[in-house]
Amino acid sequence: MKQFISVHDVPDINALVKKALMYKANPFADRSLGADKRIGLLFLNPSLRTRLSTQVAARNLGMEAIVFNVDKEGWALEFEEGAIMSGNTVEHVKDAAPILGQYFDILCIRTFPSLKNREDDYSEMFINQFIKYAGVPVVSLESATLHPLQSLTDIVTITESLNNGPAGRKKPPKIVLTWAPHIKPLPQCVANSFAQWVGVWGEAEFVITHPHEYELAEQFTRGATITHNQDEALRGADFIYVKNWSTYTDYGKVYENDPEWMLTEEKLAATNDAKVMHCLPVRRNVELSDEILDSPHSLVTQQAGNRVWAAQAVLSEILKSK
Repeated sequence: MKQFISVHDVPDINALVKKALMYKANPFADRSLGADKRIGLLFLNPSLRTRLSTQVAARNLGMEAIVFNVDKEGWALEFEEGAIMSGNTVEHVKDAAPILGQYFDILCIRTFPSLKNREDDYSEMFINQFIKYAGVPVVSLESATLHPLQSLTDIVTITESLNNGPAGRKKPPKIVLTWAPHIKPLPQCVANSFAQWVGVWGEAEFVITHPHEYELAEQFTRGATITHNQDEALRGADFIYVKNWSTYTDYGKVYENDPEWMLTEEKLAATNDAKVMHCLPVRRNVELSDEILDSPHSLVTQQAGNRVWAAQAVLSEILKSK
């Protein structure tokens, strides 16, 4: 693996999932793989699980991890080619990225969409400029449109749950991605990425449900069944992924905050005793009810813990290809 920006960088999803679960069983199996190697984690927006899990994963492989909060500790970066830098930006990425490429063996970047201009956000200019100029493998810690480490973690968690379930299962699991209410507009990154990964994985019946006007970009949802009827979508579900996202067509808007879309125990009655997932952080009793989050249905703590093993699998694949 040369980089990790989307599912299309992964030759074999199941093999990567298997490696992640191997590391979960034996975290220090490859503790010398990253000896004398440095990984740089650059954050242009806040993080908790992504930052800490990637640091732990790197240390498990023997790497030195250095974190830099660009938005708080560094110069304001310019990303536009040919920009006349007479405004607030101080340093161009084409000057900064090659230096970072000399400092680090792997460069990890976390960016965030503006939710103001869809064309700009979906061009993925920020992370693509680092890829263009850094000269070392780049790992996405979330970009304007995708969150691949989270999505790998999600497939790891679903696989782990299936492996620990009843033996002899014959039909593919039914996975439902459901929109949830939120108090402010959120990016489509997690929803886009999860839909993309489940679609490429191809080992599940996949349904996406959301209110009218909350369609995701078709490039990420091909192959999924899409419905605006949440009750219908949840019927017979084995896994439910709960996530809010803002509008795509009229970009970055919140049209409604209908509490009827919040998942409750009552709604789970129609499922196949479904397990519930969320990438965190979660606004309790807005996106998801306490009764779900604190119940045996919830996989969110297991899911968040698996972030370490997903990151470790990705980093080891990149280290082995260098």
